[in-house]
Amino acid sequence: MNKEEYIEQEILKLTQYWGSLVLPAGALIVVILGLLDYVVTPENFSKFLIYRLVSASLLMILYFLNTLNKKKKNKTLQISIFIMATIVVSSMVELMILSFGGHQSIYYAGFIIIFIFVLGFVPLISLMKTLFFASLSYAIYLLPILILDDITNPRIFINSNAFLLAAAIIGLGWRYYNDKLLVKKLSLEYDLSKEKERLKNYSSQLEELVAERTKELRKSEAMLKTLHEYANDGIVIMDDKGVIMDVNKKAADIHGYEKAELIGKNIEILELEKHHTIGYERMNRLLSGEPLVFETEHLRKDGSTIALEISAKAIKIDGDILIQSIHRDITEKKRLQAQLLHSQKMESIGTLAGGIAHDFNNILTTVLGYSDLILIDENLSPEVAKKVRVIETAARKASSLVSKLLSFARRGSIEPVPFDINQVVNETVEMLSRIISNDITIKRSFNVRIPPVMGDVNQVEQILMNLIINAKDAISGNGEITISTSTVELSSEGFSLPADIRKGQYVKLSVSDTGKGIPEEHRERIFEPFFTTQGVGKGTGLGLAMVYGIVKEHGGYITVDSEIGVGTTFDIYLPVAEARTPGSRSDLIDNGKSVGEILVVDDEFTVLDLIKETLLRNGFSVKAFDNPLQGLNYFRTNSKKVSLVIADIVMPEMDGIQLIESIRELNPNIKIIATTGFSQNLGDIEVEGFLKKPFQSSKLMSIVREVLNGEDDAVNLK
Repeated sequence: MNKEEYIEQEILKLTQYWGSLVLPAGALIVVILGLLDYVVTPENFSKFLIYRLVSASLLMILYFLNTLNKKKKNKTLQISIFIMATIVVSSMVELMILSFGGHQSIYYAGFIIIFIFVLGFVPLISLMKTLFFASLSYAIYLLPILILDDITNPRIFINSNAFLLAAAIIGLGWRYYNDKLLVKKLSLEYDLSKEKERLKNYSSQLEELVAERTKELRKSEAMLKTLHEYANDGIVIMDDKGVIMDVNKKAADIHGYEKAELIGKNIEILELEKHHTIGYERMNRLLSGEPLVFETEHLRKDGSTIALEISAKAIKIDGDILIQSIHRDITEKKRLQAQLLHSQKMESIGTLAGGIAHDFNNILTTVLGYSDLILIDENLSPEVAKKVRVIETAARKASSLVSKLLSFARRGSIEPVPFDINQVVNETVEMLSRIISNDITIKRSFNVRIPPVMGDVNQVEQILMNLIINAKDAISGNGEITISTSTVELSSEGFSLPADIRKGQYVKLSVSDTGKGIPEEHRERIFEPFFTTQGVGKGTGLGLAMVYGIVKEHGGYITVDSEIGVGTTFDIYLPVAEARTPGSRSDLIDNGKSVGEILVVDDEFTVLDLIKETLLRNGFSVKAFDNPLQGLNYFRTNSKKVSLVIADIVMPEMDGIQLIESIRELNPNIKIIATTGFSQNLGDIEVEGFLKKPFQSSKLMSIVREVLNGEDDAVNLK
């Protein structure tokens, strides 16, 4: 509310308050003054007493109305109560005046008492209201006398009026002055209350602000403490002497200590002795204001070392210099870097081996091919034939060595053929027998009626070699390695199959040992690249990863079962080869008289001449080029004459894949045989035949006849 409303409200309260005092006090005085009636005019005592009792009763009724109005706070009703009170008392006094002496009655003094009560105690504020009450009371005195009384003594009447007017004027002045003081007082009270309210609001806002800032401060402290305590990196706070003042949980965990064990200790207890000198230098650089990021090694509580990357900086807080260092454990990162370097080294060696093997394959193709051509000569003497067979045998052994080099380099071509898994096991065991200790017995348990497996023999040999060598390493002293084969039917009901393994018949190859077993925490990781439980220099961690990759590449599945102190069993499931029905041989092409030209493209002159001579001897028409661009140009102008294309994959200027794609664009139905020493990154291209170098003349003719007679489906070199 505004100031005016406040003043009016407070005056109303005061008016009600004084009403609650003046009205009962007036009623009491009216009755008490009845004693004077008995002294002054005994003959009128009874009548005047009635007047007084009636007047007092009416005043008490008005008192109760005043009390009820305290709740309603009706301003008009309040003024009306005082008007009625004034009329009641004034009328009572006027009746006494008229009954006793008229204009000469001494009871005119009663109006002076009325003026005192009305003008002295009731705060009416408005001058006009005060004048109205005074005039109302005076009119009730004067008018009845003027109308009903004969004025026989003007002096006394004038004297009485003079006293009454004087009392009224004094009362008016008194009331006006008091009302001014009251309004001023209430105005000051209002201003003070508003100021107090503003101060209270300001104080409340200040308290809220302080509480909010305190809450934010606590939240900030809690957040910083949480960030410090649960950071992913270790945080160490030291003084300028290197004494540890605080560490977070990660820093304590990294070093294998409890927090309380580190606080108060010097950072030197965590540093290797050989790093103390450089540690002093780093501390001096930090104290000079230089931030540092460096790698170092720290000691754990158990004496082991960890590699750390540390970011440190000196900060000044309240005049004290503190060193904040953030420790990141890079032990695993360092280990992976070492493994990556080792892997890159092996990859470089593999690349070199693959390149050498490729060149050797071309040489061996010439040796084996021409040996084959010589041996089919009917006029060849037995002595020469024997020597040529020695050359052929030596070339085959060299070919086997090259195949192993390509397998090591992971560039060996995958040549899936049906084979007997039992025979592969026997050959692999015989090959490894020289590296297996006499304390270890190798047992073989075969299902002799096992169906053939479709796959690459060299890669399956690689699987067996890795598993047998791992089994040997797991056995300390006397032990036993058991290799068994069987046929199983895999289905979702009896076997938990992965989504990429189809149901059907599989050959199960099991390799068991009586070694130390594989800990449970390592079993889920044994097929991961670079994972090994052997010491440094005793294993690359690639063996089982290679086994897993080869098995998956063959569409198979591998499981492991191991028990500590009992041994380990690896079970490999390889899909059974699908039976193939030989085609009719009645219409096979025995020579090249019924077909067109064969286009041969190979950058190796000796291989090119071998293929050309072999085909010419068998009656085929041959066009040979050592340059793929020349071969493509010839096919572009003579595509209708050519029935078959034999193209090497690795050639300069244009490789065999590009050549085959270009020829396919010219004639999508042309039959193509691809030749290469390895098949890595051959792309997604289809050919009708694939000839792996080195090859013999007989193998070349077998593939050519099969392709020309349409016996083989297209091969995807992906």
